Amino acid sequence: MLASGIRVAAEPFAALETAVALPDGSVFLDRALQKHVRFPALYRSYCRNLGRPGSAAAAVLVAAAADRADSGAERRLVALLRAAGVTGWVLGHPFGPYLVDLAFPASRVAVEFDGWAWHVDVERFRNDRRKGNLLTRSGWVLLRFTWHDLHRRPDRVVADIRAALMITRTGT
Repeated sequence: MLASGIRVAAEPFAALETAVALPDGSVFLDRALQKHVRFPALYRSYCRNLGRPGSAAAAVLVAAAADRADSGAERRLVALLRAAGVTGWVLGHPFGPYLVDLAFPASRVAVEFDGWAWHVDVERFRNDRRKGNLLTRSGWVLLRFTWHDLHRRPDRVVADIRAALMITRTGT
């Protein structure tokens, strides 16, 4: 596309091309998906450019983002849960005015991720606390994990989730 004689790219294409070019492009793509680009537009851009240089690398990034997870932490947990055979979860579960990062609605278990990238803003931090309080007041079990937990203690994360699911099923 040309704008004032200069070639420019639409945001989804620019985000994907930049992610492909960077050494740790998945981090860049995570941020782009959180703030600037929606996954369906990114996927359409990827499909329009199949076969072009970099499309194989783009395929890996798009596949990683295909769970519609908003962050690398969410994608990591999805991979851990799938590998462990844990089912019944929903990403971005609506709860009042909030979205729960990952929820087991039938069991009323909510999983939230606490990361520095997201909580750099005081209001975001406060909103997460309000969401957590509303969840617990409404009878949900709330589990909070960090990126460190997901990478250094993945077995513990899965075990904690399984334990919370057992508690809600058995009441003990």
